[in-house]
Amino acid sequence: MLKKLRLKFILVNMTIVTVMLGIIFGLLYYSTSRNLEQESLRMMENVAMNPRQTAPPGIPRREVRLPYFCVLVDRAGEMAEAGGEFLDLSDEALLNTLLQRAYDAQSPSGVLKDCGLRFFRRETPRGTCIVFADITSELSTLKNLLKTFAATGSAAFLAFLGITVLLARWAVKPVEDAWQQQKQFVADASHELKTPLTVILTDAELLHAPECPETDRQQLSGSIITMSRQMRGLVERLLELARIDNSRVEEAFRRVSASQVLTAAAMMFEPVFFEKELPFVYEVEPDLFVNGNEDHLKQLADILLDNAGKYASPGGKIFLRLKRVPHRHCLLEVSDQGEPIGSEDLKHLFKRFYRADKARTMNHSYGLGLSIAQKIVEEHHGRIWAESRDGYNCFFAELPLL
Repeated sequence: MLKKLRLKFILVNMTIVTVMLGIIFGLLYYSTSRNLEQESLRMMENVAMNPRQTAPPGIPRREVRLPYFCVLVDRAGEMAEAGGEFLDLSDEALLNTLLQRAYDAQSPSGVLKDCGLRFFRRETPRGTCIVFADITSELSTLKNLLKTFAATGSAAFLAFLGITVLLARWAVKPVEDAWQQQKQFVADASHELKTPLTVILTDAELLHAPECPETDRQQLSGSIITMSRQMRGLVERLLELARIDNSRVEEAFRRVSASQVLTAAAMMFEPVFFEKELPFVYEVEPDLFVNGNEDHLKQLADILLDNAGKYASPGGKIFLRLKRVPHRHCLLEVSDQGEPIGSEDLKHLFKRFYRADKARTMNHSYGLGLSIAQKIVEEHHGRIWAESRDGYNCFFAELPLL
């Protein structure tokens, strides 16, 4: 799938590049062709106005750029005179043929491609003056221009192809990472679900057996309940993440007291941490209001506090702080005293399905909580990050104040 995605990216980009190069070179070719034609016609018009001179008075001689000859046809239709330098004008048959073709043309100017000539016909008081100019150099210029375009276009195509291949790898890298993380998550989730399912099925079969002692039935039913709750926890996390991804949270935004929400969350976790013998201190600055969703802000606090409780060392201290910071923002900090998080893990903590400690598979941590927290903070136009310092793992969430 990823290879097809890269290939599609390259094909789309190279198609766009090819079309753009074609348009640019086409416009340049057309512009150059038109300029050469206009210069030639201006020169021929000047000659037609004064056929006895290479250029009329007042016009610099340098404007006559191409070899030419002109023929004056009187009112009776007879060739009165002819003058020029590059053609044998004594060949009347050739001259008459050229004149006839110039007269047959509906336009006063045109090109005789087989002869390499451009003609310009103009009526004068003495008759019709027809000027023929050699366009060999013009055609040669355009031919060389095409060669230049072909060489430049090929080089540009190859250069863009190389750049596009590199860009394709760079652009698909996040998708590849997410795909690998999702595959890893599916494997982890399958493992997490397989164990409780096996326990549930085994215990259910034992309960169903007539010979199962009554004393074992309570233990078996308790085991089934425990495993079922573990499975439900994983499913709920997945549903919660999907719900946050698809919901329009801002529609439910209102003025919320972040101070009250964080205080209530801290008070709920106080007995939990007390039971785990984890010292807990919270400091919440009063009267801090944000524009947000109260339920999601509470969920943000619950995720960070639950995460701190899971990964704090035995007897390690846990802190929650909410304070005002410059630029009309408030800063939520949840810190736990525990094993430091590695610098590489800090870069990936908020990615979906990522767990810094992959060995901790039985603490109901599925690598989704911090992803949900990040999504909540982003929807509230804030930012979230983690640091590990002085023996504490600290999670920060900065939100704009009202």
